[in-house]
Amino acid sequence: MTDQTPQTRAALPTSEEVQAEVAEWVAQNWWTQITVGEWWRRMSRAGFTSPSLPLDAGGRNWPGDLTSAVMATLAKAGALGPPGGLGLFLAAPTIAHHGSPAQVARYLPPILGGTEGCCQLFSEPQAGSDLAGLQTRAVRDGDDWVITGQKVWTSTAQTADLAMLIARTDPDAPKHLGITYFGIDMRQPGIEIRPLREMTGRAVFNEVFLDEARVPHADIIGELHRGWTIANATLGFERSGAGHGGGSFSPALPGSRAGDLAKPAAGFIGAEGPISGAAIGRRHLAMLDALVKEKGRASDPLVRQALARTHTDYHVQRMMGWKAKTFPGSRTGVEGNLAKVYNSSSVANARDAANMLLGPEAQLWHSPGSAGVFQEMTLFSPAPPIYAGSDQIQRNVIGARALGLPREPGPPSNTPFSELPKN
Repeated sequence: MTDQTPQTRAALPTSEEVQAEVAEWVAQNWWTQITVGEWWRRMSRAGFTSPSLPLDAGGRNWPGDLTSAVMATLAKAGALGPPGGLGLFLAAPTIAHHGSPAQVARYLPPILGGTEGCCQLFSEPQAGSDLAGLQTRAVRDGDDWVITGQKVWTSTAQTADLAMLIARTDPDAPKHLGITYFGIDMRQPGIEIRPLREMTGRAVFNEVFLDEARVPHADIIGELHRGWTIANATLGFERSGAGHGGGSFSPALPGSRAGDLAKPAAGFIGAEGPISGAAIGRRHLAMLDALVKEKGRASDPLVRQALARTHTDYHVQRMMGWKAKTFPGSRTGVEGNLAKVYNSSSVANARDAANMLLGPEAQLWHSPGSAGVFQEMTLFSPAPPIYAGSDQIQRNVIGARALGLPREPGPPSNTPFSELPKN
């Protein structure tokens, strides 16, 4: 586990000093023909990929406002942003705070340097919102664990080199015990990936079948049979980041399987990929503003109210994330759950505002005013209330942990998993 002692504000640089340092570093390291892989390697070595991480995990131990200053300066300089994806958002902070020093040294450099992409092998066909009911098995075989089971709704599994995996290692322990958290190599024969085509026509999600896949005992993150705590840390990072659209991360894909590392980094500048309805970003807001002007409805009180609500949602979510990162001592323990629920409603509000403006054009995939962006958001909008734990589950957690309300009725918490009714 890394040193998590926060620096005092007096020991930290100012935002202006950070911007000056990053601008000077970009001037010395960025040129048009540098490859994506080399650029990300330099960014990682400078500690600019994820400055909020601890020092010994490849970061700067900086709070959220200074991290934002780094990203804003990169964008202003016209340089490629850091590698996005689940590796940077979920795996890196989880391993930094819960992994051993050897695991930090093994996993963090390739994740921050973009040479290894990650996915998350959590949900199962019979264990989605009730994630602790997972049935994927891990059986010890010498220095390895043999994994057998099925995962589903796995984003970016097609290009992932590594995965965060939770599996049941002790079926006779209570449901929330007997689960272990592994880092597993996705590039092995025992893993089959099948894309799931969505209503949008894309295949972001996947089914993943594990047929005696192997993972070394040394790749257990945290303690054996105590993976539920680590999984909740990962879910906390996921939920708190669910609404942070509009970041300055790269459209290039991380990992050896994606094929972008050897390409010129400059080729991705200005290359705006498709924007889904997963969260509201600056591009969504700009398109809504343009639609209001195009339709001549700037004076319509209903349109003005819908637009104000969408802009407010965007900024509130960014402020929620900033507060959680900048003032960790003020956390209630359910910030991620609150952010996740808020994101679901903000996506729905933006969808409704767009359809109000488009009118009958909303039924056309490539209408002149949106190029299909808001049509895709409409089709994708049922997903945010479901992924990363359904909104109903989030409200249960908020009620129990933050408000002290009674938990859902069920069997005693010490009931062995093998004796519980299966989903």
